[in-house]
Amino acid sequence: MAAPIGLHLEFRGGAELLFNGVKEQHVTLPSQSTPWDIRQLLIWIKNNLLKERPELFIQGDSVRPGILVLVNDADWELMGQLDYKLENRDNVVFISTLHGG
Repeated sequence: MAAPIGLHLEFRGGAELLFNGVKEQHVTLPSQSTPWDIRQLLIWIKNNLLKERPELFIQGDSVRPGILVLVNDADWELMGQLDYKLENRDNVVFISTLHGG
């Protein structure tokens, strides 16, 4: 069984507006039978943190195009994207590049 893990989450570039303006959150994900990955994290975020307009953050089982994801300051595309296995004390940053004009 995978132990609970603590994460530092950041929402930037306007993404924080979907989370009541909160830019940083320290969260603890509960223990479960399989290790946590980003795919599962996104479901957890949607169910526990996302306050409005989920369609602006989630599309299918991933983030919407235009949301950059960094894991420990590295592009998640280099880390395995949705399949990246989260580790205790990881820093995950979501940056919206979608802006009105």
